Amino acid sequence: MQSVVVVLAVTLAGGIAAMGLGLVGPAGFITGAIVVLGGWLVWVSIIATIGTTALAEPQTRSNPRELLRTLGYASAPGVFLALAAMRPAAPVVLAVVSVWMIAAAVIGVRQALDFKSTGRAAAVCVLAWLLSFGVIGALAMLLTRPVA
Repeated sequence: MQSVVVVLAVTLAGGIAAMGLGLVGPAGFITGAIVVLGGWLVWVSIIATIGTTALAEPQTRSNPRELLRTLGYASAPGVFLALAAMRPAAPVVLAVVSVWMIAAAVIGVRQALDFKSTGRAAAVCVLAWLLSFGVIGALAMLLTRPVA
């Protein structure tokens, strides 16, 4: 349950960041929070899929509860997303938080999926991050209307 609280705190930080970046009012906050939570869920799903199939090691055993708990804690650096509400700092904050979350996820994935190789855990996390970034970007493009 504690890792759920961490994920919720990160989600709230994403809502605050969205408001600072131009999405106005409660709708902007909710949109930002949904995007952050959705991105995390997609990332975790892709990590679970890649880590247990394509890049699994012989001793890899998946326990969804353990994986969700470790990746929930690994998302803790995401609370600093709220600092992205300061527009000049946003690019740096987003880059640092992303790298920090990936690094934390590498450690969690290595333990949760019983990987012997940190490199393999890093490959799983980075590949999953890139794919989730693409999925969320594609969804954003589908769900937005061009401004005339």
